[in-house]
Amino acid sequence: MPGTSPLRAWWAQRAPAAGAAVMATGIVSVGLHLAGYEVVSRVFLVVAGAAWLALAAAFLVLLLGQRQQWLVQAGTPAALTAVAATAVLGTRFAALGWTLSAGALLALAAVLWPVLLVLSVRHWRRPMPGSVFLACVATQGLAVLAATLAATESAAWLAHTALVLFWLGIVIYGLALTRFGPREVIEGGGDHWVAGGALAISALAGSKLIAADGPDLNLWNVDDRGVLHDVTLALLVLDLSWYAVLLTAEIVRPRLRYDVRRWSTVFPMGMTAAATLSVASAVGVSWLAWPGEVLLWMAVAAWLAAAVGAAAAARAAVRPRTPRHRAADLRSRGPR
Repeated sequence: MPGTSPLRAWWAQRAPAAGAAVMATGIVSVGLHLAGYEVVSRVFLVVAGAAWLALAAAFLVLLLGQRQQWLVQAGTPAALTAVAATAVLGTRFAALGWTLSAGALLALAAVLWPVLLVLSVRHWRRPMPGSVFLACVATQGLAVLAATLAATESAAWLAHTALVLFWLGIVIYGLALTRFGPREVIEGGGDHWVAGGALAISALAGSKLIAADGPDLNLWNVDDRGVLHDVTLALLVLDLSWYAVLLTAEIVRPRLRYDVRRWSTVFPMGMTAAATLSVASAVGVSWLAWPGEVLLWMAVAAWLAAAVGAAAAARAAVRPRTPRHRAADLRSRGPR
């Protein structure tokens, strides 16, 4: 594009997938809060908030100025990171007691969700990369935020809405699984981890629904609570199983080169940690807290690695290209 800076051109190509960076940063902040590391959690929250504002600005500029390009990007699974990132940020706000801001983010995510979900699902095919599971992640992100606010505001209708979204998210996961290409586990660039991350956020939603019940709301009867308890634990077990498979695949076939989709690896790692910590508290299985904390620090390490890779990629994108660099690029491409 004539007159476009290298940085803006680089950002325009990566903005949809970069929503996973906000999701990853936000959920690491949530996990650190659950583990009691409040100061570090708020540092991550500041970073997540700043990144969300940048993405929101890019979203609006594209929507208002380049409607056709916006429709193209909105039809990709990665577009649903806008919903998930907004919901994750809102969940952290709710944990801080910022209910007005959290409610505003819930309303925004709820408006975006059906539009982006329909546009994305219309383009599903076989086989699909791991980003196909973002339909589940976005749905369960709304369930997590709604359930969190329901507990904070003693709003039963929010809890029941969250319950509907919870079950819908599980159904969507099953549909997405039929479209997922199994070879992505070995060949994926990073977003294949969302296959496990979608189960993690589903388990987190279940734990928030259990935690929302209490004397003030009295949401679930004994049978309902028992089903939620069992399904939430089953989702966490399935998520941890996926985690083991995906981690093993990374060891067997390392993919060390930075890719923006690596933020979609960090997010499931952080979400698994947060879900483990939250389930431990909600269902009273205290021994889950220590593996949850181990998983949390693994997610923090992965976040730092992805941040270093992103910074290096951005620097390379905006660095002036000398004749020597251009010649090296031509040599690396080889004969056509």
